[in-house]
Amino acid sequence: MSTSHSVALNFEDGVTRFIGCRPGETVADAAYAARVNIPLDCRDGACGTCKSLCESGSYDGGDYIDEALTDDEAAAGYCLPCQMTPESDLVLRIPATSASARTAPAEHTAKLASIERYSATTVGITLDVDDREAFAFLPGQYVNIAVPGTDQARSYSFTSVPEQERLSFLVKITPGGAMSGYLTERARPGDRITFTGPLGSFFLRPRTRPTLMLAGGTGLAPLLSMLERVVRAPSDSPMHLLYGVTTDEDLVLLDTLRDYEATLPGFTFDHCVADPASTALNKGYVTGLMDAGTLNDGDCDVYLCGPPPMVEAVRTHLHGLGVTPASFHYEKFAPAVSADREKAAA
Repeated sequence: MSTSHSVALNFEDGVTRFIGCRPGETVADAAYAARVNIPLDCRDGACGTCKSLCESGSYDGGDYIDEALTDDEAAAGYCLPCQMTPESDLVLRIPATSASARTAPAEHTAKLASIERYSATTVGITLDVDDREAFAFLPGQYVNIAVPGTDQARSYSFTSVPEQERLSFLVKITPGGAMSGYLTERARPGDRITFTGPLGSFFLRPRTRPTLMLAGGTGLAPLLSMLERVVRAPSDSPMHLLYGVTTDEDLVLLDTLRDYEATLPGFTFDHCVADPASTALNKGYVTGLMDAGTLNDGDCDVYLCGPPPMVEAVRTHLHGLGVTPASFHYEKFAPAVSADREKAAA
């Protein structure tokens, strides 16, 4: 029986909108039916205005002229939403902002289901979303969660995957932080929570080569989501995770990583702690665990999530090694300041 496919439209500003596409329906038609105005002009495959990059999934490209989409562009994954019809779920990178497409991050409501203290500095929370069936996201993305009782919001990446009923997140406890104060002083299971999203261009792409994951502190969260997705869609390509924190108190969920190492074929991990007084085997930063061999001499996909100094240190280290990864996706964030969160992928 023919079924509709889910198409994730990822805009330049990181906003993602999911639409359903019926059999034989073009992505452009489905988008406009959902009131998402992606770039469009001719609708005949003649102008190239809607040209987008397909980052995941298969499709029938339809009919178009070379001036709108060259053979080289098509081979690189570019497509014309006005002509393409999905053959599977898709992720498209749309060359426009969400505002120009007259759409915005959707707002959702949820109930705080649980709070778990992993360490003195890190808390895990889970949410039961009111409209769970209507809410979708890509492993690696995040949402902006409103802090109850305040006019502030904070950004948190999923540790869960779309197939799981409950949404889960890691939160760094920061003295004086709005969300930290709420979670440590006032939060109770059953509290009502509002959030917007999903957001971000940092998400897991199809795996065709070895993967190196780099996590700084609670930057581990989106990588856990990616790992759980790989469990559900295994690949022969090896994965290695380097997890770095500042102090021993920041080191959490090592048992979870060990479980993945024991059950997920091809997955390995190392961790390090910057504090010289740490009891960890590896003291220092993740760059101390990276060499050309770790990077498979560049034939690898790198996913990095951590604070800005870590991201810049890794980029400098790669330059010093003279190694350019086949793809490098990163997200850098400043703790407790939503506006400082920065998304990028290359």
